[in-house]
Amino acid sequence: MVEIPESHRRLLEDKVFAMLGTVMPDGQPQVHPVWVDYDGQYVRVNTARGRQKDENLQRHPQATVLLIDTRSPYFWMEIRGRVVERIEGEEAEAHIDALSYKYTGRKPYANRSPGMVRVLYKIEPTRVLANG
Repeated sequence: MVEIPESHRRLLEDKVFAMLGTVMPDGQPQVHPVWVDYDGQYVRVNTARGRQKDENLQRHPQATVLLIDTRSPYFWMEIRGRVVERIEGEEAEAHIDALSYKYTGRKPYANRSPGMVRVLYKIEPTRVLANG
């Protein structure tokens, strides 16, 4: 496992929107903005079951997460990694609530819809590029 540089860890701790890159069924890249956090070992993202990100990560469990400091756009970090765990249920629900609080100041997550099942992905960094 690759360490996140201390100099850039704040990008994962602050309210910085990340771009999550996954691979579509035809091999094309898909990039989508996501909320993100870091548990000291894994970069964690949350989505809903059946969304394109979820399907892509299940089929091809590798991802790239790009974080750019909005105040200083030349301060950025790219994290390439592999999915080590996909979690549904209470832990995923608690995670989206925590991300909602981090990014909006509100808890619980306000955009739940009937039948939505949240999915938490843990991504192990395998390569980190940082600038700034």
